[in-house]
Amino acid sequence: MTARASQKPQPKTDRGERTRRKILDAAALAIGKRGFSATSISDITAAAGVGQGTFYIYFQSKEEVLREMVLQMGRDLRQHLTQAIAGTKNRLEAEREGLRAFIDFVRGNPGLYRIVEESQFVDEAIYRRHYMDFAATYRAALEAAEARGEIRKGSAEVRAWALMGMAVLLGQRYGIWDVATPLDDVVGPAVDLIGRGIRP
Repeated sequence: MTARASQKPQPKTDRGERTRRKILDAAALAIGKRGFSATSISDITAAAGVGQGTFYIYFQSKEEVLREMVLQMGRDLRQHLTQAIAGTKNRLEAEREGLRAFIDFVRGNPGLYRIVEESQFVDEAIYRRHYMDFAATYRAALEAAEARGEIRKGSAEVRAWALMGMAVLLGQRYGIWDVATPLDDVVGPAVDLIGRGIRP
């Protein structure tokens, strides 16, 4: 199953792109707060300050908006993490700064995090693409670290998914359910587990 691309052409003017962006931002707030099913197109257009006719200039459906939001969140998150680990000296340090940046991102964007998780019930293909794209980037980084001798040899594919799984659930626990716990108290033990495992 492959994710469907947007059927509407991209805006040709800056004004059109701003309007499209305004609709997406309004949808992110509305769907992130109320959920996909409980949010109508009229809710989105009211929040964006545009008419429903304007909505259909840029999007065919609410589902298309959700797909675009998931793809955009993936791009934004990968850029955020790339910037966060840019100055790190090795892979373990990159894991620490990347996990910290991820949970911080979730704390700042709880609605978008919910949107990605909810997308699996609306369009499984876009949900799968979100994680497959992320895993491909992660795998390449782990392979590069292995080639530099920073981590021992092993399956970069399995490691990428295992580390992603850890981050996703830590993001839910400490990015949404509990935002009071200091990030150092979460990241420290998690990176210790990554670096040393659970051997005695």
